[in-house]
Amino acid sequence: MDRSMKALSLVLSYPGEELQHAMPEISAVFAADTRLTGLTRRGLRDLCDMLATGDIYDLQEAYVGLFDRSRTLSLNLFEHVHGESRDRGGAMVSLLETYRAAGFEPATSELPDHLPVLLEFLSTRPAEEANEILADAAHILEALRQRLERRESAYAAAFETLGQLAGARPDDTALAGLLAEPEVDPFDLEALDRVWEESEVTFGPDPNAGCPQVRDMLSRMEAPVSVPLAHGHAAE
Repeated sequence: MDRSMKALSLVLSYPGEELQHAMPEISAVFAADTRLTGLTRRGLRDLCDMLATGDIYDLQEAYVGLFDRSRTLSLNLFEHVHGESRDRGGAMVSLLETYRAAGFEPATSELPDHLPVLLEFLSTRPAEEANEILADAAHILEALRQRLERRESAYAAAFETLGQLAGARPDDTALAGLLAEPEVDPFDLEALDRVWEESEVTFGPDPNAGCPQVRDMLSRMEAPVSVPLAHGHAAE
């Protein structure tokens, strides 16, 4: 198991008291990973310190403001590829079937493309396969890193880490397209309503729907695994 990938799946999950109590162990995992640069490990240490010592309600409010209210920072990866189109539904169904075929049943209310869920799955895969799958999403991960860095969020370190683990340069055109999307103040409710006023996602039956990067990602997930770790947050 890739312990750093597993640790990243945890620190990118909705923060709770159980996560806070686990932060010393999680921080030690990052500190021991020689694949990461010293600068990246320092950024991860700052993120872990924030999650370990911050007021839990402040941490939860900040998390929701970043990742749940801001569409351009969504941790649901297909959101950045398909938006709310029917293609997203087909890709979602295909991804869930891939998990189940590998013996992995996400014990969470989150969607299958939620990044912490995907990272938990990838933590069980061979390193080369996991890194190639991350490389397929390199433009999304880099866009998230840059947006978080602009907001001076400690979470940017997690995406810097994913970029280093993937070891791939993001596609410049795809990255530019993502970064061209306007960002909305997560506390401007009227602006948020305008952004989300699109067609409702439909989970269509076509498992081959989606872009080539998504199909490439799914094709690499083949061997059966079993990891009974729950992720996600309950409705407040």
